[in-house]
Amino acid sequence: MSSKARTQTFFVLTLALTDMVMAGLAFFLAYWARRLIPWPDEAQNIGQFLEYSGIVLTHTISVLTVFAFARLYHLPRVPSRVDEFYAISASTTVATLVGVALASLTFKNSPLELDYSRGMILYGWLFTIVLVTCGRLFHSNLRARLRKRGWGRDRVLIVGTGEVGRMIYQKIQSNPGLGYQVVGFVSTNGQSCLPPGVPVLGHAGDLSPIIDAHQVDEVIIALPEATHQEILMLISECERGKVTIKVFPDVFQIMASQISIGDLGGLPLLTVRDVALRGWKHTAKRLMDIVGAACGLVLLSPLMVLMAVLIKLDSRGPVFYVQERMGLDARPFKMLKFRSMRQDAEAGGAGWTVENDPRTTRLGRIIRRINIDELPQLINVLLGDMSLVGPRPERPIYVNQFRRSIPRYMDRHWEKAGMTGWAQVNGLRGDTSIVERTKYDLWYIENWSLSLDIKILLRTFFNLFKSPNAY
Repeated sequence: MSSKARTQTFFVLTLALTDMVMAGLAFFLAYWARRLIPWPDEAQNIGQFLEYSGIVLTHTISVLTVFAFARLYHLPRVPSRVDEFYAISASTTVATLVGVALASLTFKNSPLELDYSRGMILYGWLFTIVLVTCGRLFHSNLRARLRKRGWGRDRVLIVGTGEVGRMIYQKIQSNPGLGYQVVGFVSTNGQSCLPPGVPVLGHAGDLSPIIDAHQVDEVIIALPEATHQEILMLISECERGKVTIKVFPDVFQIMASQISIGDLGGLPLLTVRDVALRGWKHTAKRLMDIVGAACGLVLLSPLMVLMAVLIKLDSRGPVFYVQERMGLDARPFKMLKFRSMRQDAEAGGAGWTVENDPRTTRLGRIIRRINIDELPQLINVLLGDMSLVGPRPERPIYVNQFRRSIPRYMDRHWEKAGMTGWAQVNGLRGDTSIVERTKYDLWYIENWSLSLDIKILLRTFFNLFKSPNAY
């Protein structure tokens, strides 16, 4: 067994052990909660905890078995915390039902007649979700730290020296916990957008010997505009080296929603593109916006008042910066922000904000870094001009530029603009590729769900103090 395989096995076994300990601890807490809390009534026939050892074992085995069938021991490089929580909650629910059934069959005629009531079952279910989630967060952080030290590190070769290749390289370099080491790039057309000093090891025609010479474990093909024939040729070259192959999706793949089958007078048709947000879904999203914006304004009002005072003390000018943006159906609206630039910042005309922009005030640099300048947009959400989640709105002058050069750019305006969005939580903020942002925005529109909005909001919260880019 190779070193990398041993490391992966170690990670899986320790994760299973962590789940087992957390599930057992959850039942222990459920036992004491049932003893101390008289709900739904006083506990009857509660024995000592050791007398429940058989039920604890049944519960733990059920959790591990259901988790294994739910593929929760297949460890992704970049786990989605929200998706993992959903999976843990669903799997724990099934495991609890299975555990109760097995315990009823196994200990039905037990002379102890232990109380395994609905209250204990409910406590066990709830504590298992919470503790297993916490245990997995700890284990994930531990894996990331070990990968930073070289455990299970994969040697990666990136095919494509364009903008997408550079973006993938920067993502890997900024996340050492992924466990990737970029050995170099392979060029396909001679054009390069790479930072100085990044090695280009050769041309695509030499892909197979490059893989062998540099002991490559994984190849990432970063050519979203390549034809299918070109992609197949590259994959064929990679397969000779027995490496893992990943392909950055092209425009069609990343934008297409789930395909549905319909008919036109008996003639079968495939619906490739459909807008997910309509009918009751539109009402549900609007209700979430109203509740979220209202609660946010109430809870954050002291902070917003403090920001208003500090802005007035820091520099001359108004507290709010009002800017025209394009929203739903390309209709303009006035977007509110706390002013983070000098009053005369646009005296020479509209300009794209860049990193370390000299027009930014001292306080503005701070509030842009932690996104406090965006808080007044909760008012836009409450008024219905914006949504909590959606494509980021742009100024009309930029919309008119982008619509001429970016395919389907105006389709972003099928939905309300958002304070945050799928592109933003994936690192496409500020001075980043508009083309890539558009792809992510269109994917979000065509794959919308309430759970996706909740996932984006949670990721926005956790990324709040990490992202250096303001938008």
